[in-house]
Amino acid sequence: MGRKGTMVDKEIDSSYLNETMTLKLYQPEAFSPLYKYHICIVHDGNDYYQLGRLATLSDKLHSSEDIANTVFVGIHYKDKFDRRKKYHPNGEQNRDYIKFLVHEAVPFLDDLLPTYHMGQSRTLMGDSLAGTLALMTALKYPNTFSNVIMQSPYVDETVIKSVKEAKRIDPIDIYHTIGTAETAVETTDGKTLDFVEPNRRLHELLKHSGASYSYHELEHGEHTWKYWQKDLSRALTTMFE
Repeated sequence: MGRKGTMVDKEIDSSYLNETMTLKLYQPEAFSPLYKYHICIVHDGNDYYQLGRLATLSDKLHSSEDIANTVFVGIHYKDKFDRRKKYHPNGEQNRDYIKFLVHEAVPFLDDLLPTYHMGQSRTLMGDSLAGTLALMTALKYPNTFSNVIMQSPYVDETVIKSVKEAKRIDPIDIYHTIGTAETAVETTDGKTLDFVEPNRRLHELLKHSGASYSYHELEHGEHTWKYWQKDLSRALTTMFE
């Protein structure tokens, strides 16, 4: 069965990253310039579209009116090394990548689409390191991105410190999941890490932070798309109801 919505590719020549970035927009079937839309920027974009079946899920949730009008914007990486440079909190391109999002991608999308031009209508979504990127960006720019969906984010002391020191976390709406079996996750740099304990530490901080916060532990969930895909419907209906 074919998609009901429309996939549109757009390119931005980023001065911060010195490369051309491709944005894969998925517009719902009833898309019209007469309506306003929420924007959900999705990192690991191709993975969400292919493994997470995001476009199909968007069709279903828009048809049933379980989510508000939303355009999904997928941004992907060149390879696992490029991903780490841009998404990791200490990655060499991380600061420039966040500047690209705030100062290039958002104005581009606001010019292109009938958006609300408000942080409350912009969401960052990602799995693992991409989820970390979503949170770290919103902590720095809560007026630009006021919503975060992070599935099994990578959490280290830099992330914990950033949450503790965040000046304005109360405007942010956060959806956070971790699988209970994510105790030995292989990372890009060849390490094997326990993701559960650091995510539970993050959970303890966030639930007392003043942010609007939804947290779920996926029973027996592993660090794979099998579990993130199953969780995605709840994530979207929680954030875009």
